[in-house]
Amino acid sequence: MADRSAPSCHLRLEWVYGYRGHQCRNNLYYTAAKEIVYFVAGVGVVYSPREHRQKFYLGHQDDIISLALHPERVLVATGQVGKEPYICVWDSYTVQTVSVLKDVHTHGIACLAFDLDGQRLVSVGLDSKNTVCVWDWRKGKLLSMAPGHTDRIFDISWDLYQPNKLVSCGVKHIKFWSLCGNSLTPKRGVFGKTGDLQTILCLACARDEVTYSGALNGDIYVWKGINLVRTIQGAHAAGIFSMNACEEGFATGGRDGCVRLWDLNFKPITVIDLRETDQGYKGLSVRSVCWRGDHILVGTQDSEIFEIVVHERNKPFLIMQGHCEGELWALAVHPTKPLAMTGSDDRSVRIWSLIDHALIARCNMEEPIRCAAVSTDGIHLALGMKDGSFTVLRVRDMTEVVHIKDRKEAIHELKYSPDGNFLAVGSNDSSVDIYGVVQRYKKVGECIGSSSFITHMDWSSDSKYLQTNDGNGKRLFYRMPSGKEVTNKEELKGIQWASWTCVSGLEVNGIWPKYSDINDVNSVDANFIGQVMVTADDYGIVKLFRYPCLRKGAKFKKYLGHSAHVTNVRWSHDHQWVVSIGGADHSVFQWKFVPDRKLKDSLHIAPQESLVDSNSDESDSDQSDVPELDSEIEQETQITYRRQVYKEDLPQLKEQCKEKRKSAASKRRERAPGNSIRLHFVHGYRGYDCRSNLFYTQTGEIVYHVAAVGVVYNRQQNTQRFYLGHDDDILCLAIHPLKDYVATGQVGRDSSVHIWDTETIKPLSVLKGYHQYGVCAVDFSADGKRLASVGIDDNHTIVLWDWKKGEKLSAVRGSKDKIFVVKINPYMPDKLITAGIKHMKFWRRAGGGLIGRKGCIGALGRTDTMMCAVYGWTEEMAFSGTSTGDVCIWRDVFLIKTVKAHDGPVFSMHALEKGFVTGGKDGVVALWDDTFERCLKTYAIKRAALAPGSKGLLLEDNPSIRAISLGHGHILVGTKNGEILEVDKSGPITLLVQGHMEGEVWGLATHPHLPICATVSDDKTLRIWDLSPSHCMLAVRKLKKGGRCCCFSPDGKALAVGLNDGSFLIVNADTLEDLVSFQHRKDVISEIRFSPGAGKYLAVASCDNFVDIYNVMSSKRVGICKGASSYITHMDWDIRGKLLQVNTGAKEQLFFEAPRGKKQTIPSLEVEKIGWASWTSVLGSCCEGIWPIIGEVTDVTASCLTSDSKVLATGDDFGFVKLFRYPAKGKFGKFKRYVAHSTHVTNVRWTYDDSLLVTVGGADTSLMLWTYEVEGHRDSRQCDSEESDLDSEEDGGYDSDVTRENEINYTIKALSTNIRPMFGIKPHLQQKEPTLDERQGVVRPPVSRALPQPEKLQTNNVGKKKRPIEDLILELVFGYRGKDCRNNVHYLNDGADVIYHTASVGILYNVATGSQSFYQEHNDDILCLTVNQHPKFTNIVATGQLQLLLFMCGMQ
Repeated sequence: MADRSAPSCHLRLEWVYGYRGHQCRNNLYYTAAKEIVYFVAGVGVVYSPREHRQKFYLGHQDDIISLALHPERVLVATGQVGKEPYICVWDSYTVQTVSVLKDVHTHGIACLAFDLDGQRLVSVGLDSKNTVCVWDWRKGKLLSMAPGHTDRIFDISWDLYQPNKLVSCGVKHIKFWSLCGNSLTPKRGVFGKTGDLQTILCLACARDEVTYSGALNGDIYVWKGINLVRTIQGAHAAGIFSMNACEEGFATGGRDGCVRLWDLNFKPITVIDLRETDQGYKGLSVRSVCWRGDHILVGTQDSEIFEIVVHERNKPFLIMQGHCEGELWALAVHPTKPLAMTGSDDRSVRIWSLIDHALIARCNMEEPIRCAAVSTDGIHLALGMKDGSFTVLRVRDMTEVVHIKDRKEAIHELKYSPDGNFLAVGSNDSSVDIYGVVQRYKKVGECIGSSSFITHMDWSSDSKYLQTNDGNGKRLFYRMPSGKEVTNKEELKGIQWASWTCVSGLEVNGIWPKYSDINDVNSVDANFIGQVMVTADDYGIVKLFRYPCLRKGAKFKKYLGHSAHVTNVRWSHDHQWVVSIGGADHSVFQWKFVPDRKLKDSLHIAPQESLVDSNSDESDSDQSDVPELDSEIEQETQITYRRQVYKEDLPQLKEQCKEKRKSAASKRRERAPGNSIRLHFVHGYRGYDCRSNLFYTQTGEIVYHVAAVGVVYNRQQNTQRFYLGHDDDILCLAIHPLKDYVATGQVGRDSSVHIWDTETIKPLSVLKGYHQYGVCAVDFSADGKRLASVGIDDNHTIVLWDWKKGEKLSAVRGSKDKIFVVKINPYMPDKLITAGIKHMKFWRRAGGGLIGRKGCIGALGRTDTMMCAVYGWTEEMAFSGTSTGDVCIWRDVFLIKTVKAHDGPVFSMHALEKGFVTGGKDGVVALWDDTFERCLKTYAIKRAALAPGSKGLLLEDNPSIRAISLGHGHILVGTKNGEILEVDKSGPITLLVQGHMEGEVWGLATHPHLPICATVSDDKTLRIWDLSPSHCMLAVRKLKKGGRCCCFSPDGKALAVGLNDGSFLIVNADTLEDLVSFQHRKDVISEIRFSPGAGKYLAVASCDNFVDIYNVMSSKRVGICKGASSYITHMDWDIRGKLLQVNTGAKEQLFFEAPRGKKQTIPSLEVEKIGWASWTSVLGSCCEGIWPIIGEVTDVTASCLTSDSKVLATGDDFGFVKLFRYPAKGKFGKFKRYVAHSTHVTNVRWTYDDSLLVTVGGADTSLMLWTYEVEGHRDSRQCDSEESDLDSEEDGGYDSDVTRENEINYTIKALSTNIRPMFGIKPHLQQKEPTLDERQGVVRPPVSRALPQPEKLQTNNVGKKKRPIEDLILELVFGYRGKDCRNNVHYLNDGADVIYHTASVGILYNVATGSQSFYQEHNDDILCLTVNQHPKFTNIVATGQLQLLLFMCGMQ
């Protein structure tokens, strides 16, 4: 079978030709080490002119468009384009990421700038508002953000002489910003009369509030404060693109090709006109300048970088060249020399030396070039043009040999035959022309089989055949040179191909993902000798595959760097290098090929870090080379935690049901019952899909979770305390290093992590806002300050928190496949590991991001699925347990060895003082020494070892172990079957807690006169539980099928159990041995009931719509109740045992006579009079009120009435247990509700004496006991009644003032774009017709009544000395906002002043003088005001206003 693994050799980026000069400015600097930093495509480049060497930063995954240098000149910040663009701050020495700033900008990051001391970074986005953000970049934290401008911003800079001031400029504006608190406030620059309003392209700040800026017309505008004070006209002949400040002064560069140097007062020093120098050319345009000492760096629009030494300014040195703007498609390599030829839409063809890394020849053509080929002797270079012609040049001196135009449409591909006699030319009009080289390129043949444009061609080694690919993905063969199509398969079999560059064909099947459009791989080139091939695609990725590559979805190694599509890729003639070219980024990348034998020597070289994987994740579509997943793990990865409706959706759903509310509110409703219940004990532990979720606390109690409850269990007293802050399944649990706090993560639409105290059971912090659907792993750092969490969204997002502050520190997408565990390095809290499906990754924090590196397996095999991981006793050692039973030992990111530890997966692992303990699916606990050299002791979990004090029975020997923890001289073990065991080091095992295994629990019955209950579940067990304080499982029996219902006989001696295959059993209630069994039905038995009294009859309801009635003594079926239109859900007998009440899935309430089963119709008034032996139904007028407002979404699944008929308990699909008064007449009754189960509460039952309510929770497998507390002696901790807040009128309603204030609607104002809704044009914005005087330039006296014109109007009378109306000064305000505000008047300064507010003004009123002073920074109504009472902050006031984007102001 073909090998579908990734090749073992790899590529290393060696050189990038080009510089991004187009559409970017100010992106070229000297670092402190005198290296040059710039970017091209998606790569940051650090070039050393001394050593002629490049280093690459590969942390971006799309075009970089902005760059800033830190003031210490070592760190660089770069920003990219993309849907979710991010900023990387990286080190120019090590080219490693220092920080990642993300999750704020969209579209792209247009400009970046560091402040003077390098602590803060400002960025400008490419979104419609051109958002400006200020970051604390080391922490990755956003300090402030504000909309920048309605039009593009081209440059931004911190004022280096005034703290907290910034300047930005762009299309027709310049803005001066001040940063105060976390708010950025702009003031627009006033152009006044001094200069025309125009686009400002670049700026630099100087002392004394002076700012210099370069304008589109070539002038330099000088600003003082926010006013334009002078212009330096004609500084450049056209737009000034770049301005760079240094110690000596300023350098500017413009579109006119000149670089000018200015002193610190902006007096000219010198001009360097690059167009006039040796290397210059017409149209040269400068995009970036950097002046340091006597060196000046210049970057041009056409991708060149010049270095100028000041005293030899007419001899600039060209240090980098690349293609100019325009797509780059043509690439050919020389057959015998290390040369590459490229041709582009910029009409130039260039020859690059792969050894010297330099451009050695360039020739400009008449037309854009689309493809190239070099003849086999290396003499001729053929170029295919966009207009359908092709040209042949001599390589030696670039002179033309021939120019031929036989086609009207672009030439896409041309190739010389291996014998050098023919040239095949493929064009956009679906044909290939064959030309004879020796006959001066006379046309000798034509191939016309394709229905679409020709994309690729290859010759056979003997030059007798040609294969082509076209745009439809068809592969055709032709005989040469005639061009006749070959269709005979036999003839094709023996052909040897001289090259392979085609994208379709058997040999390259594997390059295609399983489901892919045929056009997204642009180029392929096979290296027959090395048996590898390289591909280039539309996603900017260069991939390395094995060759041949026969099966779809093969694995590969992938390399990023190009930003958009990679158009062509070729091996050099000796297969030492791969050359790839980018279409839109028009850059040429040269990759060094590292064969696998060299890899072994370079193992110590750490892999290049990247924010994106270098190895293929996507290619694992059907992993033939991956061992079978263990059944348990497979089951677990298939569990979905998505809910149809989340609890977070409840308020919204209720909102939608407003109409129903209103109609219900008019009727008087029953009060909620006075009695309540309190959670008392939970049987169950979540082991079937969770690991390592069981720990000893500081005090020796045991903490774990089940359903939505965090449980702290005291094993001495056999009591439990509960954390009930979650409202859905808890999926993970971690304990703080001090063993006093616990973190738990739950399922939810916006799922949360709760950190709570195991002593007080109070929450300390709740973290949400970053994980969708659920949190599957959490871990504390060794100092306890940080917490890592992993979500179950599609990207398994990893978030690092400062949990006390509730602050997200860093986040990153983890993996496409499930992650099972996250662990923070105990020695370095900035490092962590994650392990999961085919995944072991080592992360380090970088600002707001995390940088991941895959574990390096080297020659030791392939990445297994990792189920658990821990750190060892030094910071670089880590250990992980695999799904095949091995323990992997890692140093740094390298796998150094594996040890066989268990048969089957290693699910849990725990590090001890000196050694480790592991647990696996094989049910064995193993103790190891600290190097995993030897296994010191093993404990098998067996029934025989159970100690007498156990709280239950082991279901099977060697249960799968999912959690292990050590402490207090014992080993705590959690199993997949829901048991918690304590293993004494000397051997005996005590069972502490037990619940059902995976599968839904539905069947529940309480004993008629003893404190015991029975449950039956889909896990195929029937269990009897003791409800007295000993809380243990008394008996268990395995069944052949799962069951959904059970019932004790009235004397308590027999127990009937309904199974899922339509059969049912009656067993002895003590021994659980069979008494009798029947099978009359095929579908699930949904309910089973003995008749009251002597228990003469047994009613058996099934999901195929029937109820069968059996005579218990004669064991015969005596009646069948027909007439239900859906499956039966609930059933109750009347006291006499003569009448059955039945509920169905279609919400029918039916009545049948026993024992014959005749259907009866009984009016609802009569139903209420009948005495029922039990009430577990959910339909009928007596329990109309138990259905919630959102009854369409959720079902009430179960109910049960106390024996005094006063309180009805219900369970529903939302996991709520509710208590209602009985009868619950009228819709939407009031209730008390309790959350502990996670999703469906499938059944509820009161015990015989009503002292306990017992509930089972469906898929959460738990059995919960609630104590019933009669009104008077209870604490009402968890009582919150949900829908009873619907009808305020009934509760006494509101006072009329309160009602009015409650109904005030502020939204209209806040949403209008103006501060108030207005009509017409504001007076000062009305365009005035110039008067006759103004046209003639007559100066009017200053009393003119004309309104001052806004800055926007480009007229030259703005600077006239008119007193603008803006100089009104507020003197007195009458009024105080009391109508809808409270607590908004305060004394200040020991009663000397009074502070209050009205309209949008904060008013300070001096009591003695009666004068007012004002705070006027708000721009809409102030609604609230408070004074800081802390002695340290006297006179600090906070006020809040109305607005769409709310903000707070502090005033002093």
